[in-house]
Amino acid sequence: MTDRERFLTFALAAAEMLLEVSSAGRILFAAGAFHSRLGRSPDSLVGQHVRDVLALPDHAAFEIAFNTLLARDRLPPTIFHLANAGTTPMACSGLRLLGREADRLCLTFAALPLATAQEPPRVGGPAPLRDAAHALARGGASSGTLGLLEIRAPDSSLAPDGALTQLVREELAASISPDSLAGELAAGRYGIISRAQADLAAMAAKIEALAAASGHEAAIATETLALDDASLTPMQMTRALRYALSAFTRGGAEALAEAGFGGGLAGFVASAYGRTVRLRQAIAERKFRLAFQPIVRLADRRPHHYEALLRPEAEIEPPLSLAQNFVIFAEALGLSEELDWAVLLAVCSAARRARGTRIAANLSGLSLQSPGFRQALVRMLEAEPPLAHRLLFEVTETAEIEDEAEAIRTVEALRGLGVPVCIDDFGAGSAAFRYLRVLRVDYVKIDGLYVQNAMASPMDRGIVAAMVDLARTVGAKVVAERIETEAEAALMQELGVEFGQGWLFGRPGPMPG
Repeated sequence: MTDRERFLTFALAAAEMLLEVSSAGRILFAAGAFHSRLGRSPDSLVGQHVRDVLALPDHAAFEIAFNTLLARDRLPPTIFHLANAGTTPMACSGLRLLGREADRLCLTFAALPLATAQEPPRVGGPAPLRDAAHALARGGASSGTLGLLEIRAPDSSLAPDGALTQLVREELAASISPDSLAGELAAGRYGIISRAQADLAAMAAKIEALAAASGHEAAIATETLALDDASLTPMQMTRALRYALSAFTRGGAEALAEAGFGGGLAGFVASAYGRTVRLRQAIAERKFRLAFQPIVRLADRRPHHYEALLRPEAEIEPPLSLAQNFVIFAEALGLSEELDWAVLLAVCSAARRARGTRIAANLSGLSLQSPGFRQALVRMLEAEPPLAHRLLFEVTETAEIEDEAEAIRTVEALRGLGVPVCIDDFGAGSAAFRYLRVLRVDYVKIDGLYVQNAMASPMDRGIVAAMVDLARTVGAKVVAERIETEAEAALMQELGVEFGQGWLFGRPGPMPG
């Protein structure tokens, strides 16, 4: 018996399915009951990402578990649900293989020893929804859709704890398949990710009828975006999808149509390039200002550093007048480096005047992996050494890093000059967990949605605790953003977070002094 045969015999004696995967999560070898559990042969899984064997709602939690395995070489048994019709719960365990195969990891899936109650689908927040949509778009999925529903009702009816909101959440959770994922993007605005197109018209009609029977006036607008358009590259599709989610979250179906999504993702890409000249001119003419928000030590509430936040000028045409749309649109049109450099020059100007504290500037993944951007940045810092002690860079996930080797060189160059690096919006997408593994960073900033949800959700508290633990494993300190109450600050400190940012400590404004 060969070593591999012996290994398979022992592994499958305690589990139904076995996977060998790379540190990037790609399946290298599969054996076991994949045909009976997933309707697929083991060989057909080779080359795919390991999360594809799991139900969509489990993807976010699996990313944390997988990165824990990479950091600690072992994953204790954790329950995940398979991507099959019954979303079968299985106990997943992991171990890093030793010796010459140290870059390989072994994952086993075993049936639960006792019957486990199936958790009903639920309507979560926007982060898992965005992540699942981006994963399908990047993977060039053969099928997959993003369904969008907008509940049009008086604002008072759409309160988070209102009767109509609860009715909508319950009906969506009951209507979607177990392997679909529903998320609340904003008050009255919801998204559904599924590998097979959901019947949004039927859902909308039923919700309207239930609302009317409960005495609520509500109309529902729906939109479906296909995530498998062969005319777009995965990168084009992902960038367009980010903008679509941003537009719908901000202004619903009307904002989606104004942004050019009447023809789907491909229609937006075709129409967007007509705005390139205007956006490039706005960047070149510095049609923006900066606002500064403090990041404090939770132990004593003293400012540790400030984040520079982009504020486009009011005369810029909507929807680019909103900071998030301005940034995402620049990324979609390939203007991220121009925007990052323009903002960086403004931050440096402020940093020269602000002595004794650092100012954090956002840096997109596209700029981080650009050799030309890195060379210009290093030249500037070497020519003016005091700047290195007054800057901090936050790596944003608006655009994913494709060339990790170049990104690593940029981070190492910055840290070598004494400039700390932070991963922004940690937890808002799966890419941030990969960045923590491959980039040596000094800080991670937990996405504010987890901070707010942790007050009411034990699951989100557990996720925040896992993020803090994971950050500490690689030597990074943790910042929690969007802290608005003393209770949130106390909970974050209890969970091991060292720094906080949010209205409780100060709103964005002029730089002190």
